[in-house]
Amino acid sequence: MRVVLQKVNRAAVSIDGEVVGKIKQGYLLLVGFAPDDGAEQIDYLVHKIVNLRVFEDENGKMNKGLRDVDGAILSVSQFTLYADTKHGNRPGFSQAARPEIAEPLYEQFNAKLAATGIPVETGHFGAMMKIDLENDGPTTIIYEK
Repeated sequence: MRVVLQKVNRAAVSIDGEVVGKIKQGYLLLVGFAPDDGAEQIDYLVHKIVNLRVFEDENGKMNKGLRDVDGAILSVSQFTLYADTKHGNRPGFSQAARPEIAEPLYEQFNAKLAATGIPVETGHFGAMMKIDLENDGPTTIIYEK
């Protein structure tokens, strides 16, 4: 499982010009799954993400987490995180989980994030989406489990 986390001041995801998910301050998550991912990877990354402290305190130190700033999460599925670019100029995606495996994992991941009490917005699995965001920092963290 791979997650690219971006700290944002705001983020929105749209499909065919219609906004389907948006947040103010928080994290934009780009989420991809491998074929052998499961509950262990999801639980680990949910814990890491909701407890991450990258928001500045009164001294300008990255000491605060999502709960401290009333932040939210925008989670977007992105199988291209498993692109293989070693050969040629066209990426291969055979290392990404097939949709019938990845979609239930994505739903479980989002449900477990929401169960922590953090507001969670999402895109639509498998859709062509446009993301509009204002990155804060910029702060970008890459997780892999």
